[in-house]
Amino acid sequence: MNATAEIPPQPVPDEDTLGFWRATEAGHLELCRCHDCRRWLQPPLERCPSCWGETGFEPVSGNGEVYSYIVVHQPAIPGYRDQLPYTVALVELDEQPGLRLPGRIIGLEPDQVQVGLRVATEVVSLPGGDFKVAVFAPQEAELRS
Repeated sequence: MNATAEIPPQPVPDEDTLGFWRATEAGHLELCRCHDCRRWLQPPLERCPSCWGETGFEPVSGNGEVYSYIVVHQPAIPGYRDQLPYTVALVELDEQPGLRLPGRIIGLEPDQVQVGLRVATEVVSLPGGDFKVAVFAPQEAELRS
């Protein structure tokens, strides 16, 4: 197997997602938000489906709780074979009910992850390219529990 087969897939930013990728490149998380009604939108949209207002990217805390998760046992995505098993969660962010973002859970074994776990975003480099991605780590209070 050649070395490139073990590099994770790289993002392909487009006009709708460019704000997200610029923010992670700067080391923080920003999501799409309506300028008029202030609703957060994920995935990003050019116009708000509620009020048809224009949208843009704004910072979010990155704090939230695990809404759902899966544990990956088989190497389905190149570049993560050495991390098996790992957990991918859908995290509901504190900014708005229903505002959910997928990402890997780091800093915990898969059997330590549960629905309702409080997590915080970390922005880490994605191997094989120039991109950074959001991952989730348990919040400090969760580690003491």
